[in-house]
Amino acid sequence: MRRREFEVTDQKEIIRILDESKVLHLGMSDEGWPYVLPMNYGYTLEGGELILYLHGGMSGYKFEVIQKNPRVSFAMECDVEPFAGKVACQYGMTYFSLLGKGTAEIVEDVEEKKRGLSVLMRTQTGKEFAFDDKLASIVRVIKVTVSEYWAKNRPLPPAMR
Repeated sequence: MRRREFEVTDQKEIIRILDESKVLHLGMSDEGWPYVLPMNYGYTLEGGELILYLHGGMSGYKFEVIQKNPRVSFAMECDVEPFAGKVACQYGMTYFSLLGKGTAEIVEDVEEKKRGLSVLMRTQTGKEFAFDDKLASIVRVIKVTVSEYWAKNRPLPPAMR
């Protein structure tokens, strides 16, 4: 991160970003071509290890790309608010963001799929949901084991406050 004064290191603030952001942008690479897809997600964060769960239909391009190249990156943001300035280059956005990279895998184990779907729904809704084998059989779940992540707060510039 170039602007260290914007770095967020407080674990409670990182959890807030994970809880309040509802869409992540998953970056993949297919034979050198970037592919970015907005997706809902769920997460677990235990002992500093961040795991993301995503889901989709039973087939699709994202699954093909992950099978060829499981290295992914992601970005999410919350509290996005535009601000105006006196001249064009003073306009901007305030936000909190979390970015990272890791390894994606398509979950085959039914129990882990159900657990991942429950985590996703808890993150998205704040409610607990249980999934049976039948529900787990009609979707695919992606697990991203995050190897590195960092968070940022872009506040309102002091001259704008």
